[in-house]
Amino acid sequence: MNAFRSAYVYVRNAFAGVLSETDSGYMFVYDKNYLKSENASPVSLTLPIREEPYNSRILFPFFDGLIPEGWLLGVVSRNWKIDTKDRFGLLLVACKDSIGNVSIAEEKR
Repeated sequence: MNAFRSAYVYVRNAFAGVLSETDSGYMFVYDKNYLKSENASPVSLTLPIREEPYNSRILFPFFDGLIPEGWLLGVVSRNWKIDTKDRFGLLLVACKDSIGNVSIAEEKR
């Protein structure tokens, strides 16, 4: 499975895993060190902690739900020149400092 783009997912500023856009859809896998962490918590109730990767043909609803909506989506789309149908691209630029305990980064910090 080839990954086209990847996003690094953080929970409470701890690296939790990698979300990838693949030739068959999307994949999320928890980081092995995060799984061993005493304070590890799931990214979402729909993505419980496990070693096996999660695969989906569509962007996982939890991650899609982080993307702004309405007029703010229009602002993000215009400012970064990203098509509103490019959900993964929007996630990368708009969810670096999202509300809640999950954030997304284009590069591992």
